[in-house]
Amino acid sequence: MEVDPHLVHAALRAKGAVHRVFVPDSGESWFVVTREAGRTALTDPRLCNDIRHSASWQNDGGHAIGRNMLQTDPPQHTRLRRLVAGHFTPGRIAALRPRIEAATDDLLGALPRQGQADLVSQYALPLPVTVICELLGVPVRDQALFHTWSHELVMPTSQEAAEAAADELTGYLTALTERKARTPDDTLLSALAAMRRPSGPGSESRDDRAEGLDPEELLGMAFLILVAGHETTVNLISSTLYSLLTHPDQLELLRTSPELTEGAVEESLRYNSPVHAAAYRFAAEPLELAGTRIAAGDAVLVSLAAASRDPRHFPDPDRFDIRRSARGHLGFGHGLHHCLGAPLARTEAAIALRRLLAARPLLAFATDPAALTWRSSTLLRGLVELPLRLG
Repeated sequence: MEVDPHLVHAALRAKGAVHRVFVPDSGESWFVVTREAGRTALTDPRLCNDIRHSASWQNDGGHAIGRNMLQTDPPQHTRLRRLVAGHFTPGRIAALRPRIEAATDDLLGALPRQGQADLVSQYALPLPVTVICELLGVPVRDQALFHTWSHELVMPTSQEAAEAAADELTGYLTALTERKARTPDDTLLSALAAMRRPSGPGSESRDDRAEGLDPEELLGMAFLILVAGHETTVNLISSTLYSLLTHPDQLELLRTSPELTEGAVEESLRYNSPVHAAAYRFAAEPLELAGTRIAAGDAVLVSLAAASRDPRHFPDPDRFDIRRSARGHLGFGHGLHHCLGAPLARTEAAIALRRLLAARPLLAFATDPAALTWRSSTLLRGLVELPLRLG
């Protein structure tokens, strides 16, 4: 049975804001567990995302593909984010609502009227996969394969499997980007391909190309949007359903007051954060964080989940309450690296929740919720499956 990470966070918070911990496969790090210290760390320019500031850096390591926004700092991060920010504005996301609603209805129509179904594999997963793949321009026939690679990279089953997935996804994205460059369409990947700088001698000095993407950046941008665009939303949808079903009073309240749906999503982001920690930061110089001395080159890991249950900001933080004002949670991070896709994730989760509860008013667990398995990595946490009775 999994140890409840929130109990661990609470025990650490009682002892202080910052702790020295050992993270499997990553080594020693400073672990930040309070909201105030977390917000401070996520906005301190001396704590950098670029791994080359790490004292133990030898190579970029891991299985990230290309060079993306999570691995860079200003001014590179500023330039990269500006290139795609316009595709994730609230107005752009509002324009996607009809397609998200249609995809949701298709999935609901495929669920049996009676009996049981796994709401992860049959609902929470295919919805964001469909939406982000359509947004970028991944063909329908490739979407399931893409998710297999993506999932292996963010929650690897083994070193060898993760390396194989990285190689296969790299080859796939490279070939798909080349096709988009040759035959442009109205998808985001096509727009990214149009931003590509020509490679080869002399190309770096072209001032009129300064805002473009070099090959590594283009690959990294496609990888980050594809993976981040669905992995966290899968966990958000399924963990929100889990939290509602384990709190029947809140589920009944939402059924009678569907206008609380957006509030339920925000409370879920706070209570069961699908992203448990922000990307690693590395101290570019010595600094002090919440009274703790951080040496140059040290790694710092901010627990978004712990910060979002900090009792100094959220009274009775272990209570799931969809009427709570959950403003100020760190579910989508904070500062320069605040999640670019937050409006899309919120919209998808709210639509998925509202339509599911309207179409299947008798939802109930098909197994003991305490027996369900949570898949965890350093950064993410989500249910492996969520078997429910549909009516």
